[in-house]
Amino acid sequence: MEKQSFAVIGKVGQGLANVGTAWIAPLWQEADRNFHEISSLAKVDDEGNIVGIWGAMSDVDEHFERWQDEGKYLAGCEVADHAIAPSGWTKWVIPAFKYAVVNCTQDTYNETFHRMLSEYMPAHAYKLAGAVQEYYNPKANHGELALYFPIERIESV
Repeated sequence: MEKQSFAVIGKVGQGLANVGTAWIAPLWQEADRNFHEISSLAKVDDEGNIVGIWGAMSDVDEHFERWQDEGKYLAGCEVADHAIAPSGWTKWVIPAFKYAVVNCTQDTYNETFHRMLSEYMPAHAYKLAGAVQEYYNPKANHGELALYFPIERIESV
């Protein structure tokens, strides 16, 4: 699927890729605990439902390249492009990409991530064109998410 650039405001952290769960979980706890500070900025659909919660990832230079030994992670909410992050929060604008998207759960996350990189993408001649993004649909069951594997950077409209 293609997704134009979009903005996320959240709690940012940086750490070693091989121990991501150790430093990412506290970001979610902080974002959840203080969500009231950004709730009015959240992008909503026609029915007033929050459009999306994102675990956005980027290289340490914030070029939205894939992680190497270290990476950055933003636990946050999709917001309007013009939204301004309050003090203590960070705003990223994720570039437009064409994505290969796969659903998983927290329990199948690692297996699904590995299978996408080692089987699905090579079988379809896809190369990872940036950092993978996690999408949490606020209407979905707890623990379900979609992984967005960028396969081509596109120009925003």
